[in-house]
Amino acid sequence: MKHPGNAGFTLIELLVALVILALISVAGYRGLNEVLLARDRLAQETRKWQHLAFFFARMELDIAQAIHRPVRDTQGSIAPEWLGHIVVQGDNDAELIFTRAGMPDQGSSRMAPQRIGYRFEHGAIVMLRWPQADAAPATQPTRYPVLEGVKEFRLRYMDSDRIWQTQWPSPSPLPATLPAAVEVSLTLDSGENILRTFALQ
Repeated sequence: MKHPGNAGFTLIELLVALVILALISVAGYRGLNEVLLARDRLAQETRKWQHLAFFFARMELDIAQAIHRPVRDTQGSIAPEWLGHIVVQGDNDAELIFTRAGMPDQGSSRMAPQRIGYRFEHGAIVMLRWPQADAAPATQPTRYPVLEGVKEFRLRYMDSDRIWQTQWPSPSPLPATLPAAVEVSLTLDSGENILRTFALQ
C-alpha cells in the first residue's frame, strides 16, 4: 500500500511487473526462435531445389550430347554407345553409361568423345567419367557426387516404336542404337517424387 507523498511502487507491483516482463520475454524468444527455424528450413529447401536444378541441367546437357560411338571396354570387347542397367554389376558399372560428344571449350583433354555414367550409391547419385572413351585395361573412372539425399533412382528408355524400356539395349526388334528419350525418376529422402523426361537429339 502506497503512503501519501510516496511515488514509489510496492513490492507486489514490482513482482507483477517482473512477471509480465518475463512473460513478454518468453513470448518474444519463442517468436524469434520460430522465425529463425523457419528461415533455416527455407534455406535448406532452397539449397535442395538448387542442387536438383543443377543435377537435372547437367544430366540433360550430357544426354543431349549423346552420340553414336561404341567403345572398347577394359576387356577389349565392344560395348554399345548407350547402356542402361536395372542392376549394377561391380564398382565401375552404373545404371546409365553412354558416350557423349566432346566439349571443345573445356580444353584439349575434353575435345574427344567422352564416356560417362550416372550411378546411385549410398543415398547419392555419382557421376563416373572415364579418361578416354576406349578404356585401357584396368582403367578406373573418376567419380563425382552430383546429388545427395536420394532414396531411389530409376530410369526408362523410349525405343524407336515409342515404347518405354527399363533396360538398354532394348529387346525391341526395331533397330536403335540410342533411345529416343530418357525418363528419370527420383525419390528424395524428404519424400518427394520427381519425374523428368529428356529427348535425345
